[in-house]
Amino acid sequence: MSLNTFGHLFCVTTWGESHGPALGATVDGCPPGVPLDESMIQQWLDKRRPGQNKNTTQRQEPDQVKILSGVFEGVTTGTPIQLMIENTDQRSKDYGEIAQTFRPGHADITYHLKYGIRDYRGGGRSSARETAARVAAGGVAREAIKALVPGLEIKGYMTRMGEKEIDRENFDWDAIDQNPFWIPQGPDIAAQWEDYLSAIRKDRNSVGGEIEVVARNAPAGLGAPVYGKLDTDLAAAMMSINAVKGVEIGEGMAAARLKGTDNADEIFMGNDGQPVFSSNHAGGILGGISSGQDIVVRFAVKPTSSILTPRQSIKLDGTPTEVVTKGRHDPCVGIRAVPVGEAMMACVILDHLLLHRGQIGENRGRIG
Repeated sequence: MSLNTFGHLFCVTTWGESHGPALGATVDGCPPGVPLDESMIQQWLDKRRPGQNKNTTQRQEPDQVKILSGVFEGVTTGTPIQLMIENTDQRSKDYGEIAQTFRPGHADITYHLKYGIRDYRGGGRSSARETAARVAAGGVAREAIKALVPGLEIKGYMTRMGEKEIDRENFDWDAIDQNPFWIPQGPDIAAQWEDYLSAIRKDRNSVGGEIEVVARNAPAGLGAPVYGKLDTDLAAAMMSINAVKGVEIGEGMAAARLKGTDNADEIFMGNDGQPVFSSNHAGGILGGISSGQDIVVRFAVKPTSSILTPRQSIKLDGTPTEVVTKGRHDPCVGIRAVPVGEAMMACVILDHLLLHRGQIGENRGRIG
């Protein structure tokens, strides 16, 4: 199976399966001299780690990362960084009954049709467990970004879970890390979301979600015309996350309902001699190149396909069957997709920072 690597200069190759002994990432292209240790990466893995509350899968994985290469005396060496996360709480027996059955909504049938073989233990390579490796790689990217652009901040949060949607008029950045849904709302709203998800879980069902990731204080000039667009790579990165079925940049699909007078972000000169914009419908990217505004990406995650409600399917021999997927699964996979989206944003932003530095160095255009 090929195509397990993404990135141009900052390249990440993930490896491993859901129920194998370990999974991880090989990170190549990180600049030398970046301070890095396991604790810097672990903080992001802890954000994604399963089993932390009743709103996520109860699989108990510590997700302890080990750095096997590429770091010496506390800094990166410029050589490949090998990251490993051991699996410690696999229950492969939970999947014995579906060894000969295709689960509706899963990649079981497409993997079988393409490769003629599949790892039925939790989905193998198609499992969202793979995203732990992405988050580890994103932790490396964040530290490199910190060294190159100290003020750049990447933050993700949920904007929708099924029928629940955030109130943007009462957006609270400080609340994001204070609730299990990573929503920018107060505790009363978070409690309503929890009650809503609890009812869905008790009904043996699942629900989808929408996540928004923002890069604040990103410099202008990242990205290139036509095939090297920043939004092209961001869309591809987010779309590669398990269960993602839609990606938007800025206004996204809603732009189709707007007139030009509403959608165009007017430009003015600021007091500091730099351009400022009246709005950010473009999501911080124009012509594939960052404008200096917040870079805004949004993606939709489908409902978890593994549910306890019976679904109709077929077996390997073509006979019909009814499937009830056992095991430990997220009632809303969108919750733990938040740190994954952040990690993918970090990897793409760093990749384009390095590409920009290699081709241009510093921005050449001046205004005024």
